[in-house]
Amino acid sequence: MNNTSNLATAATTTRPNRFVERLLADRHSIPLSIALHLVPGALIVTVYAFVSAPLVRAIEYPPFMAWAIALAVVLFPIQFGLLWLGKQRTGKYSLRGALHYMDRPVSRGKVTAFIVFCLLWMTIVSLSLLPLDDFLYENAFSWIRYEGTGSSATTYLNGYSQQMLLVTFLICGPFTGWVLPLIEEYYFRGFLLPRLPQLGKWAPLFNMFLFSVYHFWAPWTVLSKLVFLFPGIWFAWKKQDIRISIGMHPGSALLITVVGVTAIALGYTSL
Repeated sequence: MNNTSNLATAATTTRPNRFVERLLADRHSIPLSIALHLVPGALIVTVYAFVSAPLVRAIEYPPFMAWAIALAVVLFPIQFGLLWLGKQRTGKYSLRGALHYMDRPVSRGKVTAFIVFCLLWMTIVSLSLLPLDDFLYENAFSWIRYEGTGSSATTYLNGYSQQMLLVTFLICGPFTGWVLPLIEEYYFRGFLLPRLPQLGKWAPLFNMFLFSVYHFWAPWTVLSKLVFLFPGIWFAWKKQDIRISIGMHPGSALLITVVGVTAIALGYTSL
């Protein structure tokens, strides 16, 4: 009887270890990678629908806050999971144990140049592609009825007072404007992208496509994301330096947040 229980205990302790080994392996299978890319997006939509949207609706704040809460509920555990995986390899909570592209092989000057280029590209191209997003929403995705969803990128903020918008941005801004996009870069570019060596030069395109689809709450933006995200993800993969995609993605989110808060504080509430 004791031998049977010991074998059962051993089996339950080895299964998690095997899964951890699969996660920390230098190569993820394509099915595993697809799941790891898309499951967080499905969880975000679920948390929004059943938890954060009813909560924010009850306090009558903009839907933007509900999405920020949903993102935080899912992405913060992912960040802890990355730290925990690092601990399995290094013995202490560390991103370096789980992430690649962290060794800073590119000089500071070149990284700065890459980031500036990617920021300009992302800002200009994303704004120029807004008509494409509007067209796709109106003609293919208007059946999606999240609160505040619409052809405009800021529909979920329309119709609220200046004070309410300012409070919303001041609460959510540090998260949506830096912390949450940073976690996404750690997870998608530092953890998932380097573990697709079998795809060769198609790895960044595969990663970028699935990252775009991961935004299940805005499928009409997938095509535009494929265009304006391309340089940052490609250079991060090519140079094996995550600072480039961090500078582009969280950097642009921070820029938009600062501009948004400034505009609201100055009374430009018709976003």
